[in-house]
Amino acid sequence: MTSPDPQAPRPAMPDTETVQTETARAHPTVRLKPKAEARAIRHGFPWVYADELVTDRRTQGLAPGALAVLEDDLRRPLGLVTVNNASKIIARMLDRDENAVIDQAWFAARLTRALALRERLYATPFYRLVHAEADGLPGVVIDRFGDTAVVQPNAAWAETHLDTLVAALVAVTGVAHVVKNGTGRARGLEGLPEDTQVLRGTVDAPIPVPMNGATYLADLMGGQKTGLFFDQRPNHAFAAGLAKGARVLDMFTHVGGFALAALAGGAQSALAVDASAPALALAEQGAAASGVADRFTTRQGDAFVVLETLGTEGAQFDMVICDPPAFAPAKPALEAGLRAYERLARLAAPLVAPGGYLVLCSCSHAADLASFRNASARGIGRGGRRAQLLHTGFAAPDHPMLLQLAESGYLKALFFRLDG
Repeated sequence: MTSPDPQAPRPAMPDTETVQTETARAHPTVRLKPKAEARAIRHGFPWVYADELVTDRRTQGLAPGALAVLEDDLRRPLGLVTVNNASKIIARMLDRDENAVIDQAWFAARLTRALALRERLYATPFYRLVHAEADGLPGVVIDRFGDTAVVQPNAAWAETHLDTLVAALVAVTGVAHVVKNGTGRARGLEGLPEDTQVLRGTVDAPIPVPMNGATYLADLMGGQKTGLFFDQRPNHAFAAGLAKGARVLDMFTHVGGFALAALAGGAQSALAVDASAPALALAEQGAAASGVADRFTTRQGDAFVVLETLGTEGAQFDMVICDPPAFAPAKPALEAGLRAYERLARLAAPLVAPGGYLVLCSCSHAADLASFRNASARGIGRGGRRAQLLHTGFAAPDHPMLLQLAESGYLKALFFRLDG
């Protein structure tokens, strides 16, 4: 039997710290490609795109919504993420602590922080409670309507952890009724099916929502999004301040939008236009509940067709508001979306009486403020009018913006005064 050669190289041993770390981790690891921008992740950017992640066989085998530790290309941990190979946003940052445990206590901590802000902002429990990444719950939207909450789990991980999220939501807020709204473009991008159901309690009628001196009726089961758009609250209020004694035209009104707020602020009359008959029926109920039904009328139809018809009729209003759905929800639709905003401004501007006001809104993620403002200005000019820009509004503070994620600051509202 020969003795080992003392000069022979010894077999390489694994790094003790690495072995201990891998052993201690409860989740698999995923790794950024060498050219991926790890610095942005470290500085708070919450997403990893599919072309930035190493998608080896192990990563591809992760179930949608699985948890994993994200590492940079040098294998240094960046945090705990959720992975969905079916999405262009392949990973979303959940916690900078890669050892975090995603349980009811974890959800409760984030919900408690979110609730503290909303209770400071509003005296009544009607608000957006969770605004996705900006509140530390990626892809999750929760709107509160008194003792009822509507949850939109728009990312695969939220669907997987929905029961735990709802249990924490009930414990933190005390709501008695919870609706899951599983509709919308975001879920489709995550490979999730549409599914709306009551998860706790009962919801069998539209819910009255007091806001800006008016009462809105929110259909939580069959309406658009979660049933009401809380994001426009401060812009409704600003418009109402300009609307005293005014004849108002509210395009894309949904369930009363700007029109009911303007009437509560003393507008002479309001014509509300929308393509949805059920939404207009709720708007009429809201007008009755607000005590302004005698000054409120509706018209169903395509907004562009109605604007052209009103122009042909020579109609005039002291305030015209256009709050359309997102014409540019993503970059591929940007140019077409900007043309649509320009056309909307061109058709709306001639309907504004001299010295009146034109309010143009965009909720498009892909259209930044400058692009939207320029398209609106071109449209006003093509409509034969000159304008002063008085005010630029954004989403209500219950829709906070994550500074590292421009998409979280999506809403823009431009208030113009038009001359003769």
